[in-house]
Amino acid sequence: MEAGGFLDSLIYGACVVFTLGMFSAGLSDLRHMRMTRSVDNVQFLPFLTTEVNNLGWLSYGALKGDGILIVVNTVGAALQTLYILAYLHYCPRKAKVIQTKSTQCLSYPLTIATLLTSASWCLYGFRLRDPYIMVSNFPGIVTSFIRFWLFWKYPQEQDRNYWLLQT
Repeated sequence: MEAGGFLDSLIYGACVVFTLGMFSAGLSDLRHMRMTRSVDNVQFLPFLTTEVNNLGWLSYGALKGDGILIVVNTVGAALQTLYILAYLHYCPRKAKVIQTKSTQCLSYPLTIATLLTSASWCLYGFRLRDPYIMVSNFPGIVTSFIRFWLFWKYPQEQDRNYWLLQT
């Protein structure tokens, strides 16, 4: 296998694995909502923005005839629809946004998954010389770093308590 083919396969594989991992990160939120029958510490906006993103990329993949974009975003759209329906089912007050200086409602695993997914898709777009793929995934990298900064600035209480127990 030639070097370019191997690198392309590696990037392709990273895109699929990281993206599906990111989409499945919501399964823990889904489990939490089902067990508690509430949406405590679960944010609606990531589900909605990812759903819109999936539908946009699904359309682009269909226009371009790119099988990887079609398959990955079909799975993502289905999962995000499931998460949104569960959220709407368990949320007593729709569209309520609580602004605090706490990262309790931010998902650290989802932040890592978003960074890895966006970076791998940027590399995929770079290899294809497709600026639409590169540019549209760059905000995911930027917002991940913003969320990492928020985690640093406002550490979660349980993490601080765990750290205190370790000293």
